[in-house]
Amino acid sequence: MSQEIVHTLKLQLDWGLIKFVSQLDRFDAAWTAIEKREGRTLKELKSIATVRSVGASTRIEGSKMSDEEVDVLLKNIDISKIQDRDKQEVVGYFEVLDLISESYEEIPVSDSGIKGLHNLLMRHSEKDQWHKGDYKKLSNSVEANLPDGTKQIIFETTAPGFATDGAMRAMFDWHDSEQEVHPLIRCAIFSYEFVSIHPFQDGNGRLSRLIATLLLRKCGYQWIQYVSLEHEIEHTKNEYYRVLRACQSNRPGEDVTDWVQYFLKALINVTESLMNKLEKHGVEKSLATRTNNILKLIEVYPGIKTGDIATKLDLSSATVKRELKILIDQKLIIKEGTGPGTNYTII
Repeated sequence: MSQEIVHTLKLQLDWGLIKFVSQLDRFDAAWTAIEKREGRTLKELKSIATVRSVGASTRIEGSKMSDEEVDVLLKNIDISKIQDRDKQEVVGYFEVLDLISESYEEIPVSDSGIKGLHNLLMRHSEKDQWHKGDYKKLSNSVEANLPDGTKQIIFETTAPGFATDGAMRAMFDWHDSEQEVHPLIRCAIFSYEFVSIHPFQDGNGRLSRLIATLLLRKCGYQWIQYVSLEHEIEHTKNEYYRVLRACQSNRPGEDVTDWVQYFLKALINVTESLMNKLEKHGVEKSLATRTNNILKLIEVYPGIKTGDIATKLDLSSATVKRELKILIDQKLIIKEGTGPGTNYTII
């Protein structure tokens, strides 16, 4: 194991880190063939991933909207009616994600590029109009709300003004000149440094996750658009914050090995999830029409019971039970409850 200095940070290069990078690069090498084979399915997955990404990233920051509510909103956006703060944040996040999806090659990793993304992210948020698109003017230390109503500073971010300007400039210069560090590690370091500087008054967490997607796309990891890194982070939110805070507590010059490992493992998890979904879709395509109809019904009505399936599809209970066993054996649905309360849900 050797210790390296990457930008201004310490990184322990060990076999575990190398294994993560190798696993992701093997997946990426196989991706072109997978993409050609699964074109139509990937369009569906991209739509699902977009909703999950928008919902998860805004919930991490306190939004209460479910993925279902996010989906409905994004299908019926009417700017004049976006008065609720959660909805303002959801629409802003979606618009930045959509811009990255369509134009990632043209978005510069620079002051102007990042400020432009922040301006779009905050465009619909009434309370953020005074600072959108500009670096912070006031200190924005990360605080925790204690049970007694007081606040405790968890992490001191970079001071506003010259300190933030200089830190961001140094980060952009490093990004532009770095040739030796593996792109995946470079993406992890950039995301960490951005959220640690906390350059904007608000929205830094959301923007850091969008920037991660932007950088990965720019580095050629195109599969990131079909998965939700944000959903993976939401699922492991406690670990996400624990690792961030543990590293940040030793600034400056801290060791960020734990963060880089977390970031790479999150990417591995989403690639494995993506392959599971594609495999599941292949199994679904091979199912008989009747079996597939039952599967689609369960997807629309999670928790549905055998009798209700039989009624809606005009089938006998015996037939439905046979088909349900096929779906359970294929690990496409799960059976919950017992007796009259038995019901079925998509895995």
